[in-house]
Amino acid sequence: MIGNFKKLSVRQLLITFGAVLDELKDRGVVKTRNNPVADYAEWLVAEKLGLSIQTSSNAGFDAIDAKGVRYQIKSRRLSDVTKSRQLGVIRNLKKKEFDFLIGVIFNSEFSVLEAYKIPHCLIAMYAPFSPHQNGNILQLNGEILTAKGVERIDKKLSGPAS
Repeated sequence: MIGNFKKLSVRQLLITFGAVLDELKDRGVVKTRNNPVADYAEWLVAEKLGLSIQTSSNAGFDAIDAKGVRYQIKSRRLSDVTKSRQLGVIRNLKKKEFDFLIGVIFNSEFSVLEAYKIPHCLIAMYAPFSPHQNGNILQLNGEILTAKGVERIDKKLSGPAS
């Protein structure tokens, strides 16, 4: 074992993991640098906004608040080679299985650069359906960021997390 990881914060562990992932990608061992971004985003959003994470077998939303409002959480980690702000595929949009989508953009060291709370009703307007991916694809840039009803929430996600 290289060090005592128990003494590191979650963010320090993720920075270390990011560096390892970058090296593995450079060596051709892994195809992407995006693991474990989705799980971390869900955990961070739930922690900071007081949401309850749902089980991984729950389809359609990732977290719920005390009033029963459902949240789908999508994220992207930017790096020197990954500049795309495309979030993960949004499945079954027409079923309206979530009330809000929370989109989070991290920098290469897993700090939140931007985060937005977007009402479900706006997603279809800005996230075209991709038959190839069998879902809607949202780029977290452009007009959607200033659309009426969209709330920028990165300040709520900043600061230390356990």
